[in-house]
Amino acid sequence: MQAKYLESKQLNLPFIEQEFLQQWEEDKTFEQSVDQREGSEPFVFYEGPPSANGLPGIHHVISRTLKDLVCRYKTMQGYQVKRKAGWDTHGLPVELGVEKELGIT
Repeated sequence: MQAKYLESKQLNLPFIEQEFLQQWEEDKTFEQSVDQREGSEPFVFYEGPPSANGLPGIHHVISRTLKDLVCRYKTMQGYQVKRKAGWDTHGLPVELGVEKELGIT
């Protein structure tokens, strides 16, 4: 039985990705997506802070992807989407870790 789809022996997705990323960086594609909508209704997206109490896991990838989809969708709707990075290293897990390291608890 023959495969439903033939696999290309010449397809190199990592190489193609690098070509796209380089072109987007040279053309400042992301910056233009914001700048070209100057004066449009704003949509400000406050990204939650990175986790300071451990290594990233697959659940971080999923949530980052969903957040990115929302921003891209709003951009396609014509909003000027500004992404703002959040930062917080004073959560309870960090505080407990510092207290333990200092011998307080």
